[in-house]
Amino acid sequence: MEEWVYVMLIKKTKEYRRLNKAKLTEHVENLQELDNAGKIELASAFKGYSGMAGMFVLKAESYEEAEAICKKEPLIVAGFATYELHRLQIASKENNYLL
Repeated sequence: MEEWVYVMLIKKTKEYRRLNKAKLTEHVENLQELDNAGKIELASAFKGYSGMAGMFVLKAESYEEAEAICKKEPLIVAGFATYELHRLQIASKENNYLL
C-alpha cells in the first residue's frame, strides 16, 4: 500500500518582518486545530535559513485536501508567507523502503 504525506514549505515574504503576536497566535491555533484533527505529522520552524519560516508535514487524503489546508494557514492568508506543496511517499520496512 502506498502511503503519502504532503510537505508544506512556508516561505517568508517581505511582510514577514511585520508579523505580530495576534497573527502568530492565529497560526498556533490553526496548528493546534490541525493536530487535533489528525492532519499534522510534523510541524517545525526553520532557524538559520534565510527566507524560510518553517514546514508542515500534512496527513491528507489527497493533494487537493492538503492544498486547501495550506490556503487556510493564517500566515498565508495575511500575506506574511507563501508556500510550496510537495507530495512525499513514505519509505518504510513494510514497503521495503520503496524498492
